[in-house]
Amino acid sequence: MTPTAQTTLSDPAALSEARVKVNRGLDALSSVVVGKGVQVRRALAVLLSGGHVLLEDLPGVGKTTLAKGLARLMGGDFQRVQGTNDLLPSDLLGVHLWDSESKTFRFQRGPVFCNVLLLDELNRIGPKTQSALLEVMVEGQVTLDRDTHPLPDPFFVIATQNPMDHAGTFPLPESQLDRFACVLHLGYPDPVNERKVLTGEAGAERLDTLSASLDLAGWRAARAAVHRVKVSESVLDYVERVVSRIRAGGGFCSTRAARHWVALSQAEAWIEGRDFLTPDDLQATLADVMAHRGTMDDRRLNRGERRDQLGRVLAETPVGWKP
Repeated sequence: MTPTAQTTLSDPAALSEARVKVNRGLDALSSVVVGKGVQVRRALAVLLSGGHVLLEDLPGVGKTTLAKGLARLMGGDFQRVQGTNDLLPSDLLGVHLWDSESKTFRFQRGPVFCNVLLLDELNRIGPKTQSALLEVMVEGQVTLDRDTHPLPDPFFVIATQNPMDHAGTFPLPESQLDRFACVLHLGYPDPVNERKVLTGEAGAERLDTLSASLDLAGWRAARAAVHRVKVSESVLDYVERVVSRIRAGGGFCSTRAARHWVALSQAEAWIEGRDFLTPDDLQATLADVMAHRGTMDDRRLNRGERRDQLGRVLAETPVGWKP
C-alpha cells in the first residue's frame, strides 16, 4: 500500500471529503440518467461495496448509459465487451502468443484486465465463455496454463442483459448470478424525464459532463471505509433470521449472497454519512440483492414475484433490534 493510500485510510477528514465527492458524483450521474435516482444510487453503492452489478431490462432504456456513467465516475482503465454468441473465453481473458524474438510464449492480456469492465448483453454470450468469468468476478484474477494473473484493484463489473424471451439469449447459470451483488431494473422513464433525453438535456449525450469523483486510491480507501461500517450483533441476528426464512421457504440464499447483502447495506449507510448499520438499510436493499438468485424449486418465477415474496419475508420476520 502506498503512503498516500495509508494516509487517506487513516484520515477522517479525508474520508469525509471523499464521501462529499462521491455524493457529488451521484448527483451528477443522476442528472444524466434522469428519473432513476434510486437505481443510480444503488449501483454506486455496489461499486463502493466491492461487488458487481447486473442491469436487467428492455433494450434502449438507459442500461448502457448508466454503466458508462459509473465507469466515468470511477475513472481508471475502462473496457467494453459486446456480448455475442461466438465470443470465446480468450476474447475476454487473453491468450498466450508466440514471441519469435524471445522464442517464448508471452501472455497477451484480454479486456478483463481493467478497473471497470462493461459486459453489454451478457446473456448473448455462450455458456462456455460465461463460465470464464466465474474466477474473475470472485477472486479478481485469471488463471491460464497454471499461471495466475491478478486483475487491477479496484475491479468492477457492470453487466447488462436483455429479457430471456428475446432472440439469441442464453440463461445465466445460478453460479454466475450469485456473483452479482444485485440486479437493477430501470424501466421506461416518465414523460418529463423522457423529454429531457429526447432534447439532449440528459441521457448518453451528456456523458461527457461526467468525470472521476475520486482517484483509484480514493476509491480503495472509500471501499475500506464502507467495510468498517459497524454491524452490531443484534443486526447480525436479524440478518440470520431473514436468511433462514428465505431458505426455509425454498429460496436460494448462499453465504456469499448474505455477505453481498450486508456489504451493500453498509455502502448505503456510508453514503448517508453513518458509521453503523441498521435494519432499515438491510430492508431497503434485500430485494435488489436477492431477487435474481431465485428459488431452487421454481426457476421460472419472475423477478417481480420474487420481490413480492421477499417483501413478505421482511413483513413476517421480527426485527428485534435495539440501537
